[in-house]
Amino acid sequence: MRKHLIGVSATLALTLVAGCGSAAGSSAGAASSGTACVNAGAAHKAYLVVQHADGKVVNKCVGFAAAQINGEDLMKQSGIEYQAQTFSFGKAVCQVDNEPAQFSDCFPKDKPYWALYEVVGGQPWVQAQTAYTQVDLKDGEALGWTYASPMASPAPPPLPKK
Repeated sequence: MRKHLIGVSATLALTLVAGCGSAAGSSAGAASSGTACVNAGAAHKAYLVVQHADGKVVNKCVGFAAAQINGEDLMKQSGIEYQAQTFSFGKAVCQVDNEPAQFSDCFPKDKPYWALYEVVGGQPWVQAQTAYTQVDLKDGEALGWTYASPMASPAPPPLPKK
């Protein structure tokens, strides 16, 4: 069993037995490190920050017209490549921005994983307590992913560049 899980609290994660669910991958185009907004003319903006194992940070901004944007829509519209699998708790991200380069198991034992954070209401990063598909972001809020070692508590990524 894993003590860590992308976007799921430690309590829920302890109930997960590592293994692949059915693949429900999503992907988009290649990532860039700029902060120019996709849909720049929209009334609201949400941010996505990805911190790789080597420390490289990718910042993306997505404009949206509604009062909020769902985490899955933010991921899709950001243009950052990602792969997800569906588990009993919802979708989990197995690969972001082509890291890891390949995977067969979303949560391989004793290997790095993607930890999910969110910035809500102008507060500092907090580790998400739900799957990314269950997060709704308002104007100025952010999702953050950090590729974390399974041996330590993951540190959040840097705050988004606005």
